[in-house]
Amino acid sequence: MIYISAKHWLEAPRKRVILIGMSGLGKTHVSQMLRGTGDWFHYSIDYRIGTRYMGEHIADNAKAEAMKVPFLRDLLMSDSIYIGSNITFENLAVVSSYLGKPGDPAKGGLPYAEYTRRQEQFRQAEINALLDTGHFIDRAQRLYGYPHFVCDTGGSICEWVDPKDPNDPVLRHLADQALMVWIKGDAAHTAELIRRFDRAPKPMSYMPEFLDRVWHEYLRENNVKEGDVDPDAFIRWTYAQALAHRQPRYAAMAENWGITVSADDVAQVKTAHDFDVMIARALDAKG
Repeated sequence: MIYISAKHWLEAPRKRVILIGMSGLGKTHVSQMLRGTGDWFHYSIDYRIGTRYMGEHIADNAKAEAMKVPFLRDLLMSDSIYIGSNITFENLAVVSSYLGKPGDPAKGGLPYAEYTRRQEQFRQAEINALLDTGHFIDRAQRLYGYPHFVCDTGGSICEWVDPKDPNDPVLRHLADQALMVWIKGDAAHTAELIRRFDRAPKPMSYMPEFLDRVWHEYLRENNVKEGDVDPDAFIRWTYAQALAHRQPRYAAMAENWGITVSADDVAQVKTAHDFDVMIARALDAKG
């Protein structure tokens, strides 16, 4: 780790952290708080994915839908209108909308082959965005003069890495650049995340092996064909399994590559000083 003790962290003139963990446990909240101090550069992996690596896929999909409408088709073909996404740090919905959900097209579902194609596009995009971290650390300091850097990762980072491999290219790059910090939730947090997801299920990204397994299990257990699957029912059914699948992967990332803080502690962080103290305590606990 690039910080070996609480003292080393607290005295560092340049603090660099990478926040990992499930969506909904405070990564973006803390990142935005730090950015608001004026001393921290906030690098959002999801924003980078949507603007740099998935932007063309997203725009092309919107254009394909517009081409089905004769009025819009004529305007597009004559270059009279422009279609693009309006992604912001606060609104990344267009990325999840593009990922979509598999199942019945009458309920907004995608054919499974198309769904997995988009999953693979996202996997490659997220890996590329993670490998851009070093570039943005340099850019934040050289171009803008920010002394500190926080990388706000997506919930699916653990799907694309092998935390037990000391030569994993993504984790090696990240660990060389910054301190990885896992925001760990407990059983109560997990239950709350499931309740939230049940109210408003949104597309997620999964490693191919996990997705293929749960998809075929769902078809068998519910005795349905691909085109009859209720998309929201499937992703609700999958979500709790995804949390259980990801937890040990995050734990191994923190054990081998970084430190752990609790979601409860993160919820108490109101200032950059609070954040520094929390990280220092976690470094001391790591020993």
